[in-house]
Amino acid sequence: MTDLLISPQQQPGRPDGPSLAANRAGDRLDRAALRELAYHSREVLKLGQAENGALIACPNFPVYRYCWLRDGSFCAHALDRTGQPGQAAAFFRWIGRTLAGQEGKVRSALDRHAAGETLAATDFLNTRYTLEGSEESGNDDWWNFQLDGYGTWLWAFAEHLRRFPDEKLREELLPAVELTGRYLAAFWRLPNYDCWEENLEDIHPATLAAIYGGLTAAARLYPASEVCQQGKKQASTLRRFVKAHGLESGSLVKSLGRLDVDASLLGAGVPYGLFPPRGKTMLTTLDRIANELVAPDGGVYRYRQDVYFGGGEWLLLTAWLGWYYTQAGQRKKALDCLHWVARQARPNGEMPEQVAHHLLASEHQKPWEEKWGLAASPLLWSHAMYLILYTALFGEGYL
Repeated sequence: MTDLLISPQQQPGRPDGPSLAANRAGDRLDRAALRELAYHSREVLKLGQAENGALIACPNFPVYRYCWLRDGSFCAHALDRTGQPGQAAAFFRWIGRTLAGQEGKVRSALDRHAAGETLAATDFLNTRYTLEGSEESGNDDWWNFQLDGYGTWLWAFAEHLRRFPDEKLREELLPAVELTGRYLAAFWRLPNYDCWEENLEDIHPATLAAIYGGLTAAARLYPASEVCQQGKKQASTLRRFVKAHGLESGSLVKSLGRLDVDASLLGAGVPYGLFPPRGKTMLTTLDRIANELVAPDGGVYRYRQDVYFGGGEWLLLTAWLGWYYTQAGQRKKALDCLHWVARQARPNGEMPEQVAHHLLASEHQKPWEEKWGLAASPLLWSHAMYLILYTALFGEGYL
């Protein structure tokens, strides 16, 4: 794990912090500074990958020194987009090995569920794993039973093979894909934690969108797999369910039965495609997010009642909004998001999880810092989303 704690500025030939910061005069950065930060972000992802392929969420934040399938999948996608397919493939192979070790747990959960038993949270797959691929062994309980990461890895793996066809890898990971497909098809109707690891008792359209994106991607990738084709049918049922229960006044809502909106709902359009990105449902949802969750300086909140570390503005969500704008044909707004994210990078180039410029609940910042320390930095998911937006604007493989 020590190699994962090394900052890119400590590597031979890397730009130092002051030169990176010197290009940030004014509100907008020049193209060279944006590119330098993209290069740096790619290095952060590469240094955050263990030899076995696992991608750490944050090397300097103890409770994030694990691998989340969701975070890692977006990091792998960013590596693909910046010319590092070998490292992305290593991550997907890590998932294959990790899920092979969980096969007994999945089969037991499926059998018991089919028999009508009520399962406990510990009966489901974990949200995070150690870099070695085992369930976390810490003393603190975590917020397990979270489905979005399992849908996200299927989507990201299909995107990887679309860019870099590899029949051997496709066949190698078929067992993991089918195991995940069975798991998601069986349990998508159950309440589970959202992508922020909150609200266990709710059903979340953003989570359902990730599941939809994963199941439909798996079906395209494995047309001869009966499991994957059955998953596609479940995805169609899921979409009808969201249309019937997950909308309010034409907009997707944070959770069924609630009226508020969550920035993670961007994923329902980009990248998971639950609804067309330029269709009425997503444009209405996009308008709500832009009107209700964008801070005065342009950063994006998770949701209005957020109290985590005081409820700050999230870099990855601002980049995600920009990514959406690129797909909606609004390039200027996408560039504004890119520049905002770039300005939040610290002098050494590290990108935190969130910043505290306009906190929603400032009284909650100190208690979280006393519990876990300062907000996580560098967060690999923040760097990954910057790269995804950067390449969406300027082209893939440019670095």
